[in-house]
Amino acid sequence: MAEITAAMVKTLRDKTGAGMMDCKKALTETGGDVEGAVDWLRKKGLAAAAKKAGRVAAEGLVGAVTDRTRGALVEVNAETDFVARNETFQGFVRTVAGLAMEMGGDLDALGATAYPGGAGTVASQLTDLIGKIGENMALRRAATLSVSQGIVSAYIHNRTASGLGKIGVLVALESAADPAKLAALGRQLAMHVAAAAPQAIEIADLDPAAVERERNVLSEQARASGKPENVVEKMVEGRLRKFYQDVCLMEQTFVIDGESKVGKAIERAAADVGAPIKIADFVCYRLGEGIEREESDFAAEVAAQLGR
Repeated sequence: MAEITAAMVKTLRDKTGAGMMDCKKALTETGGDVEGAVDWLRKKGLAAAAKKAGRVAAEGLVGAVTDRTRGALVEVNAETDFVARNETFQGFVRTVAGLAMEMGGDLDALGATAYPGGAGTVASQLTDLIGKIGENMALRRAATLSVSQGIVSAYIHNRTASGLGKIGVLVALESAADPAKLAALGRQLAMHVAAAAPQAIEIADLDPAAVERERNVLSEQARASGKPENVVEKMVEGRLRKFYQDVCLMEQTFVIDGESKVGKAIERAAADVGAPIKIADFVCYRLGEGIEREESDFAAEVAAQLGR
């Protein structure tokens, strides 16, 4: 058997963009034949996936699954929104969300998890999917919530299929009340989070550095009015209260009734179910948030291809 050198692996990797271990395996399988190894990688979908890896994937789906006291949220990206309507892609996202509920939010561990049906790992299944569908894809993030007593509720906005859409929310409620009675409140709170985008549950949960930055900005704005320092301080405190109402879940106006604060709505719900209710945590994924999307000039691309 031919010796597989580091130089051979590098050559193959430069040709295909495939991973180092995949290149080494391909060379081993083909007895050191580089061109044969290229074909081997192509047949496995690995070279095709690598060539697409540089393209921006900001579309795709957010998937949510719950099981009474547990829930998981995942985001899997693709290049175009057409892929979100592909049933194979939808099945992959739904399956990965179910696996995440068991594995947690560690992407490395999730990627190395066996995919159901003997189809390798989650990572290898994603690679196969890239080859079949022809777009760059990425398992971007995953999160789980759980409570010892209570319920984890989910909400999907811009729903594409069951449990799949463009915005996904999980809300964990701790309570000794009947879970069936908590379900409606949990869904309403998840809908509220999707609409109002809170940064924290309580004022005390906010990052102190973020609060200090906001205070400094508000102070400079207030001083620009030319008012005395004691008046400036009162202005800043009033504006900070407005800031808290904008970013803290319990201080926000509940979108369901448009009048009560979320905290008051929870108090009323607790009286109705006969037990205290606490929001233990929440998580919200908005598809593609934070991904820098490429701006393309289609006419210029066509002209370039025509050599103009």
